[in-house]
Amino acid sequence: MQADYKEKGLLLLKKGQKGMIHAIFSRFGLMLLLMIAQVLILFGIFRWFEEFLPHIWGGTVLFTFIMVICLLNSRMNPTAKITWLIVIMLVPVFGVLLFAYTQSDIGHRALKQRMNQIITETKEKIPQSKDTIERLTKQDPGVARLAHYMHRSGCHPVFENTAVTYFPLGEDKFAQMLKQLEAAQHFIFMEYFIVDEGTMWGKILEILARKAKEGVDVRVMYDGACEFALLPHDYPKRLRALGIRCKMFAPVSPFVSTHYNYRDHRKILVIDGHTAFNGGVNLADEYINQKKKFGHWKDTAVMIKGEAVKSFTLMFLQMWHVDEAKDESSRFLAYPSFPVEEAKGFVVPYGDCPLDDDKLGERVYMDILNRSLSYVHIMTPYLILDGEMETALKFAAERGVDVVLILPGIPDKAVPYALAKTHYASLLSSGVKIYEYTPGFVHAKVFVSDNDEAVVGTINLDYRSLYHHFECATYLYQADCILAIEADFQETLAKCKEVTMYTVQHEKWRVKLTGKLMKAVAPLM
Repeated sequence: MQADYKEKGLLLLKKGQKGMIHAIFSRFGLMLLLMIAQVLILFGIFRWFEEFLPHIWGGTVLFTFIMVICLLNSRMNPTAKITWLIVIMLVPVFGVLLFAYTQSDIGHRALKQRMNQIITETKEKIPQSKDTIERLTKQDPGVARLAHYMHRSGCHPVFENTAVTYFPLGEDKFAQMLKQLEAAQHFIFMEYFIVDEGTMWGKILEILARKAKEGVDVRVMYDGACEFALLPHDYPKRLRALGIRCKMFAPVSPFVSTHYNYRDHRKILVIDGHTAFNGGVNLADEYINQKKKFGHWKDTAVMIKGEAVKSFTLMFLQMWHVDEAKDESSRFLAYPSFPVEEAKGFVVPYGDCPLDDDKLGERVYMDILNRSLSYVHIMTPYLILDGEMETALKFAAERGVDVVLILPGIPDKAVPYALAKTHYASLLSSGVKIYEYTPGFVHAKVFVSDNDEAVVGTINLDYRSLYHHFECATYLYQADCILAIEADFQETLAKCKEVTMYTVQHEKWRVKLTGKLMKAVAPLM
């Protein structure tokens, strides 16, 4: 029976590869042409307005002035305001139209309303333990206030009795992931930004198909961006043929919509309500170093067992139910989480939604920086900062805190790599230390501070992650694995080269020029 499903899984992979080629050269090509056509139409409208500009120059100046005043008085991030001021003043009519379009709810109004409804309806699904909060407050009032804010922004209570295992590499997570999937008896929930065919997904798919045959409720959700180059459009249908319930978040459509600016960047695996995985590792071979794309791929993850798993169960179901009327959260939250009473510390799984006013991911990072006493050690693949985050990093260093950043030595994208380097000189001048991972690419998203608290999750230090993506992470306070996270940081640091003012000054001119030119539009990327 197992061999039969393995053959079906491999057959699905082969069909998927053929389907991907077909999608690129037929459906995807058609959609791309339609989207280009719509952009040209919008530009044509702008050109039509432009013909009248000489006759209404005074009105245009007044209109631009009014928009600038409105923009300055908006609640937008200050760095983004500067970008939009430049755009509106350079191209008044088209700039205003573009601003109105991107800041509107065009294409995602229904999603925004539905997400707000779901969050409101499920906010009390997992009650916050008063005893836990009291114990946390006695140990650290500052952390307790952070926990209060996290719970206020959504259903993100703080838990005890939760064991957390840290994985310093994607292949370590993958090995444990296979063992836990094999043990599943009731349900498997998987939500990932990237699913790509290969060794990693092939082995997982074989288990999922077999478990579905055994009666386990198996659900897979991945971001619709995979449809561009990784998976065929009908891949959910192919998984359903194996008994796996599957959805794409925001499937690709030929119609221009601001909806596509918001991607599901989360990585969540929940098994039977008692085990969960979170971190930066997607379901593709480069994440476990089976495929070398940018040298050695450094990534991290955590496995959670115990009470805190309920939060990841709820986070998955919140996204799953976006296009469904039925709320199944009570049923799945009723499965026992098997508290690990000997586990130390406190755990807060949390999600960040781009459609509300709470920039939870950024504020958790900034709170750690502002409360730190000894050190804050950070691993991130991208460094595209707004003024607030850059100030928080610099201020912590200026207070005498050892702030150290590990970034990729081999980039995966040229523009973000160049943009990261535009922050180097300013950070170094305040005492922030910067290192680049010489063996390859760092995809880990890790904060660890003072041997007491840490964050492992999906949240990068860039605009897309902090402002435009659905994200999730695991906040840890005095958990046993925090020392292991710091030890891994130090081991990774030993493989890095330090960035100095000399190396910044002698950077390649192409990288410098790219960074300077693109910085003006960085918040729009």
